[in-house]
Amino acid sequence: MKRTASAAWRGNLKDGKGALSTQSGILSETTYGVATRFEDEPGTNPEELIAAAHAGCFTMALAAMLEKEGMTAKSLQTSASVTLEKEDGGFAITAVHLELVADIPGGDLANFQKIAEIARVECPVSKLLSIKPTLNAKLAP
Repeated sequence: MKRTASAAWRGNLKDGKGALSTQSGILSETTYGVATRFEDEPGTNPEELIAAAHAGCFTMALAAMLEKEGMTAKSLQTSASVTLEKEDGGFAITAVHLELVADIPGGDLANFQKIAEIARVECPVSKLLSIKPTLNAKLAP
């Protein structure tokens, strides 16, 4: 299975504007740029999209793992924060943190925490954050 998204950019970094679209259409020409990334202008940015993807992936993985252990969550509420910091050579994502609140009637805390830690390590987005992406770059004719 492959899912796709695309980014388009026009102009220089400071004054340029970009648009993000996804295969599903949930994002369609969604604005992004310096002001949406480093200021509070409406639009999105790569870090919040990574945070959303990680929170969603982790929560689904955890639900599946809890089910295998005979636990059913009444609710799982996960938030993710992605930290972008200026470093010597530019910017880098330096941390990703997940916050989870679960309502599992009759749930055992120690077992729940063990399963949550496994889900943190095993969800596909967690694994993605440790790989090196590949690239094919070419100039338009």
